[in-house]
Amino acid sequence: MENCLDKTDRQILRLLQNNGRIHNTDLADKVQVSPATCHRRVQRLFDEGYISAVQAKVNASRVGLGMVVLVGVVLERATDSFPTFEAAMAAQPAVLDCYLVAGDFDYFLKIRVSDMEGFDRFHADVLSVLPHVRQTRTFFVLRAVADAREYAF
Repeated sequence: MENCLDKTDRQILRLLQNNGRIHNTDLADKVQVSPATCHRRVQRLFDEGYISAVQAKVNASRVGLGMVVLVGVVLERATDSFPTFEAAMAAQPAVLDCYLVAGDFDYFLKIRVSDMEGFDRFHADVLSVLPHVRQTRTFFVLRAVADAREYAF
């Protein structure tokens, strides 16, 4: 599917990653195509699944979610442990990302909470009561060095 992208498509994707609110005429000027052509290309990128959504990046600290916590999770090897855990994590608003990983852990979670007490509540009310969770290891993020960077392609 990637081979279907030409230089102009890639430019459009890079520019939209940086500013999803860019006006079509400005986008067209930057990629040197007509506004109508630009609009058709953007629509095609949506239709073909290259662009899945356009959304605002909210300042987490301003809305009271200033703490990022990474948690490695090891599950017991029961037949329903993985689907049960995945469903539980998908239902948790504090869980931004949940990755099934290879290595010492089964999953890595990226969680956003207000503060240490917020994480303590999440741990007590969610992680510690889930069936099949054998071990967790928690990492408190001190500073984001590279967070939600644009894709380089």
